[in-house]
Amino acid sequence: QVQLVESGGGLVQPGGSLRLSCAASGIIFSIRGARWYRQAPGKERELVASITSNGITTYTDSVKGRFSVSRDNAKNTLYLQMSSLKPEDTAVYYCNLYYARTPDYWGQGTQVTVSS
Repeated sequence: QVQLVESGGGLVQPGGSLRLSCAASGIIFSIRGARWYRQAPGKERELVASITSNGITTYTDSVKGRFSVSRDNAKNTLYLQMSSLKPEDTAVYYCNLYYARTPDYWGQGTQVTVSS
């Protein structure tokens, strides 16, 4: 059974940092591309960052220079390091794994709240 378990969310002050993790099991992690999405209340889900199976990363403009996506294939884990957080980064963050034409897999989401 495939499971993606996210952790690391929470409440942080503006300017602070958090690191999200997404631990995968029951799946061949290393061959899959991976993405982080977020969804704020009343808004559509937004692609934040992605990393291919060979480590190529991309970011949405609003997080460039502040967020960093990485992966540890030995631990089957995806990470999102978030720094200089802003209130507009508040959202539920989801990890996603994809591979060719097979179905995507999603985590359950972790809440990130940036507030003073």
